[in-house]
Amino acid sequence: MSFSNTLGGQIIQSLSWILILLFLGPLFDSVFFAENYFEHSQWVNNTLVIIVFMFFYYRGTSRIRQQLIYALIIGIVGEYIFSLGLNMYSYRLNNIPHYIPFGHALVFLAVYNFSRKPKVRVSHKNIELFLTISIVIYAVVLLIFTNDIFGFVMTLLVFLLLRKYPKEKLFYLTMFAVVGYVEIIGTSFGCWVWPKIAFDTFEILPSGNPPSGICLFYYGLDRGTMSIYKRRNKKIWERFKKIRAISLN
Repeated sequence: MSFSNTLGGQIIQSLSWILILLFLGPLFDSVFFAENYFEHSQWVNNTLVIIVFMFFYYRGTSRIRQQLIYALIIGIVGEYIFSLGLNMYSYRLNNIPHYIPFGHALVFLAVYNFSRKPKVRVSHKNIELFLTISIVIYAVVLLIFTNDIFGFVMTLLVFLLLRKYPKEKLFYLTMFAVVGYVEIIGTSFGCWVWPKIAFDTFEILPSGNPPSGICLFYYGLDRGTMSIYKRRNKKIWERFKKIRAISLN
């Protein structure tokens, strides 16, 4: 058996590239990089992420192309609403960096591909258990050490939502982990910052920087992307569900 056909191989194949990109991107947009190497360093990240997006778009199937575009559009709208409109968080240059919506789409693609890998699906219960324990520990640690009540409440809401979508549990738990990863990196590098209270308004909800359960809002992007695709491709989606049901049985 080749390494690509093992569980470890399929995890690395589907997630390693996005984890590397999610580290390099914020690094190029960091305060440190801008002050010591290139003042307009955000454009380095913009260029890098857009090139990666175009690579996956042009080599992707019709389905991947559609989902990337839908995720990109929803990501743009969401960023302007939550960042500039509701002051939920703010970016280093008080703008919406171009790489952010493209990055949202790429995260969706990576997690979606990961959750569909054969070995991953076979081992989904063990992976889900590991992710659940890790997420609970992460949320509790931030609650204790950063008074992250906002993030903890969102984490609880995530688990409540997962009860409604049990078949997509692996996808959403993985998305939570990947989003938590990039939030820690992005805030550590000073690319964006979360206010001390939710939406810089609700004192009853103190927030960490970052809050733990922010992935709750990513789910709007995920559900929106899949919903648009299903509505525009009803016959293809029905055929896919039949194939998935057969494979699970």
